[in-house]
Amino acid sequence: MNNPVSVVVNGAKRSIVVGQGITLLDVLRDQLDLTGAKYGCGEGQCGACTVLVEGKAVRSCLAAAESVAGKKVETVEGLEREGRLHPLQAAFLEKSAFQCGYCTPGFLMAAEALLRRVPKPAEAEIRRELNGNICRCGTYPRIVEAVRMAAGVGKR
Repeated sequence: MNNPVSVVVNGAKRSIVVGQGITLLDVLRDQLDLTGAKYGCGEGQCGACTVLVEGKAVRSCLAAAESVAGKKVETVEGLEREGRLHPLQAAFLEKSAFQCGYCTPGFLMAAEALLRRVPKPAEAEIRRELNGNICRCGTYPRIVEAVRMAAGVGKR
């Protein structure tokens, strides 16, 4: 049975249809046309689908759509403001922290969750936090450096 519920996505109140087997990733991509979160493994192991729910990193491929009813969801599309890149996005560009870009939205959102909790994380904290995200292109050192730069603890 499909039911409409309200959710706040990237600051805007939205109505979504939830039902058995419908994931948050399905809703974001198919109902709201927010395609930044990617379907990777479908098992919560790669992190390509990472979004923030109430400020916490969540694998949207595993999250039931009904679990976000009445909650605040943030996707990579919500990071930029008024045409300006978020500091993490700018740092990823400056450090060339991506090649194909498939994993980038998930890394950005996981890093954003970390920086909200720990504004100046040590490199070990960054590595630990991002450990569950997979980059098939192997840009891990540049990703870590980009997060350090966005946090103000890395080199420009």
